[in-house]
Amino acid sequence: MKTSADLVRDYLSAVEREASALPADRRQELLADLAEHIEVTRTERPDAATGEILAKLGDPRTIAATALSEAENGAAGAPARGRVGVPARRGKVHPLVPLLMVTLSVPFIMIFPALPGPLIGVLSRITGAILLCTSVHWTAVQKTTGVLLAVVLPSVVFSTANLSGGGPAAGTPALLANLAVLALIAGTAAWLWRVRRV
Repeated sequence: MKTSADLVRDYLSAVEREASALPADRRQELLADLAEHIEVTRTERPDAATGEILAKLGDPRTIAATALSEAENGAAGAPARGRVGVPARRGKVHPLVPLLMVTLSVPFIMIFPALPGPLIGVLSRITGAILLCTSVHWTAVQKTTGVLLAVVLPSVVFSTANLSGGGPAAGTPALLANLAVLALIAGTAAWLWRVRRV
């Protein structure tokens, strides 16, 4: 007997097979949208059978045919579409904005250590994290990884250093720690930029 995970995997494989004529990036976007929709529906309706959820999504052949038709219309100048019958979600904010806000918060704090520098740096990091989490350019896993590595971990490191030392430390050790955290944040931002959905 097939498990729920098997049913979902088989369904997505069928959509991928039927949509093989789509460009790879558009096919992956379609599969990611479907997987996200299935996961959200399963969370919202835990009592619903997986087969029922998949049946409501529609036949894989129909979904693929609609996506192919929409891709052809999009190439001809029609507006791009996301899930079947649903306009594609495009963020109002360019994907570079949250990455720059999170990354530049550390140099801002290093250059302007007196108030309001740290306050502006922290607000920039929080705003960047919110924009990252609400963006349509990354999957939920990519967003979570980005926020953990670029926002939460550096905040924990800075808080621990400040609390254990009785305040912000000065000198070479603090500079090296700040540069290491900056390298982590910049590396995470570069990875997020590379894996973003266009």
